[in-house]
Amino acid sequence: MNDAKANLFIYGSLRDRRIFQSVSGLSFSRKPSKVTEQTLLAEPALLPHYRKVSPDNVYFYAVGAPSSRIDGFVIYDVPAGAMAEIDSYEGRRYDRETVHVNTAKGIVEAHAYLATHESMKKHFGDRFHVNLIHELWLRKRIEKFIKRHTRPGERTTDAELERRAQRELLATTERDLVMSHYHTDAVSDYYLEHELDRPRPSIKHLYDDPKAKPFIKNYLPLVVKQVLLNQLDERIQARYRFELEHMRTSERYFKRSISLLAALQMINANSRAVDLVVEKCIQTMSCNKYDLIDYVKYAVQAAKSMFHSRIARAHLERMRSNFQPGVVPLGIEVELSNLGPAAVEPQRSIQKRIDPVYDGFKYFCDFRLDVLSWKLGGYIDDHTGSTDRARRSGFLELAPGRLNIAGELSRSATADPWLLNQLIHEIVNFYDVRPHSLHLSFQLRKNQIGKQKILPLGFVKCLLVLGGGPEVKSPGKLWLSRMGHDEITQYGYGEELVFARTSKRRWYLGGDEIADKPPAQAVAHVQQYKFIRLEKKANYEPLILCLKGLQLAYNPGDYLSADQLRQSRKLQREYRDLKKWAVEPTPIGHQTISRFLNTVQKGLMNEGHRRPVHKLHYIDWILSAIDVQLRMFNKQLKKTINAL
Repeated sequence: MNDAKANLFIYGSLRDRRIFQSVSGLSFSRKPSKVTEQTLLAEPALLPHYRKVSPDNVYFYAVGAPSSRIDGFVIYDVPAGAMAEIDSYEGRRYDRETVHVNTAKGIVEAHAYLATHESMKKHFGDRFHVNLIHELWLRKRIEKFIKRHTRPGERTTDAELERRAQRELLATTERDLVMSHYHTDAVSDYYLEHELDRPRPSIKHLYDDPKAKPFIKNYLPLVVKQVLLNQLDERIQARYRFELEHMRTSERYFKRSISLLAALQMINANSRAVDLVVEKCIQTMSCNKYDLIDYVKYAVQAAKSMFHSRIARAHLERMRSNFQPGVVPLGIEVELSNLGPAAVEPQRSIQKRIDPVYDGFKYFCDFRLDVLSWKLGGYIDDHTGSTDRARRSGFLELAPGRLNIAGELSRSATADPWLLNQLIHEIVNFYDVRPHSLHLSFQLRKNQIGKQKILPLGFVKCLLVLGGGPEVKSPGKLWLSRMGHDEITQYGYGEELVFARTSKRRWYLGGDEIADKPPAQAVAHVQQYKFIRLEKKANYEPLILCLKGLQLAYNPGDYLSADQLRQSRKLQREYRDLKKWAVEPTPIGHQTISRFLNTVQKGLMNEGHRRPVHKLHYIDWILSAIDVQLRMFNKQLKKTINAL
């Protein structure tokens, strides 16, 4: 055999072309005419003197057995680079050994991943820690379950559509099974059947509800668009799994951030065609004759014609060329509402405003949008902190990487400010709902926890100018709308300003392989900035870098909690001054701007342990953009004052 290439005998999960491609970056075919640099030749083969066992009911292992044999494929001429990827995939429970397999052409020497009786005895009965890539194998078992329970035996196109639609409506259950599979015991067939065997959701109960009836036709387009997005994301994940895994810089980050961004871009760039699909669906399917599954089926079918691999690859290549990866994990929460601050109590009762489109998203869960939007962390937030009421009115909140609401389980979306800004922009454009506010989260380092300081008043003013919604209020008066509208002020155990808060986040379920405890990175402390106005055309990249630099250099903490205000007269005085300034702002001093920019620069220049992570010209551009924005605010303010 060529030193640079090897034949490989496969008998387990790698026999699935999707899994083989996601692991190695290559495909295989049994037809010699289809063999290319990216597609290898495969041939049926038998491995004698071994038998295939599956002690965890999930993965297959080849163990010695003199009178047995294993069916599989031999893949010819696998490059060394691909073999290295497969080595990582197979992990420590297998040994790669040279074997001789029987084929139609005779005996062929090949490599195979084998397990010894000693390793089986050592590892099983213990928890089975799984490589993330094994998710595909579990999803294949879920697919088989759905085939057995949805129009069993039928091979028609409509039956296959219904199965895909049913899978969409089981999305959060499938997600939870996968998460359980990663971090606890392997999912047994019994447990899988128990979790997936659920009644099909229906919206027919809404047809006779006089309060819900006026809103049904508004929710159905949201359902169709959400399914279109999910289907495009799944196709991108299936087709470019290998590329996506290598574009993600850490297992800690949400693995769908890149594929979701590509899917969002495909839909938003083709919005007219998407609107026509939605319009035709609602026109041809009367909402009192069809159920939720029918609309989901329609969207699944429509997604087939919308997906073009060439366009998807172009979006991925554009992302790759624009990446600006850092090392600080980042996250977002995007709040949308047609009512603005009146979306939640007590403002909703005080202002007596009504959302004529979605009725404050009261029927979000009835249409299973909590399930369909899970990839974007879709959730209705009424600012009560409660998660147990199905029908709630409030903001539509999207947070890519949020895996579980009740369990507060989440992963950071990315460490790339450019990518995060693109996600914000595309999410706002995807939903036909008015943007309201944006929360940005930055993970704290261990040496920062417990050592945080309160932001100086001048720095707070700079941040409000950069993201607090500065706007001209009639007649020609400039103010900071997020504070002016009292949108970030709370009254509970005393008045407080919800400008920034530190909290804990979990991203890991279960323990590790060695000890019955979570890994050190399982719980992270994050600093979340909640003062930011969300706008459709705003570029949040400078603000993201600004807050990251500020956090690294200054390490700010909560601002301003009720306890902080009660304990400090200085903070009380500063808070009063800040409220007055937000309504009637005065120019920010040049020394304050200079000190603010120097602090941000110091943080960015030391992000990678006393060295910059981003390229210097990128940091210079960010600092210049921040400086221009602050000075333009001063200039506009002076014009407004002179006009008065």
